[in-house]
Amino acid sequence: MSIVVKFFVAPDDTSAALALQTGPGRAFESRSFGNFDPEEAVVEWECLLVGGSFEELVQVGEPRIVAGQDDDGCVVFAISSRLLTALAGAERSRLRDVAASWVKQRSEDGEVVEAEIAHGIVSGLAALARSARSQSQGVYCWVA
Repeated sequence: MSIVVKFFVAPDDTSAALALQTGPGRAFESRSFGNFDPEEAVVEWECLLVGGSFEELVQVGEPRIVAGQDDDGCVVFAISSRLLTALAGAERSRLRDVAASWVKQRSEDGEVVEAEIAHGIVSGLAALARSARSQSQGVYCWVA
């Protein structure tokens, strides 16, 4: 099964929720990726960048669903402000380390993610985070 993942910048949850049916389109600055579980990934990245456990973050409701059903059809969720801040402030070398650690975690679960693809995803998301912070906006993810 193919998964379409689009991270995008939006001013608020209400605006981000408008992307539910068709994706962020041209109305929002975005980056497109595919074929990984972004809900799981953002929690893993937050753990890798700022600490905490996967279970703790899931228990407090991360990632926060903005629109749609988690298990049926499209969904839009928000990137936590903690992850957004960490990504926006991360140096290139730190992003490469996080991507490498994520590749290792995924391989331990039997999933293959290429190192360069992982780095492209993490660094692309960091670029969106920097853009969002400069505009006092948030980063969201649309999954189809």
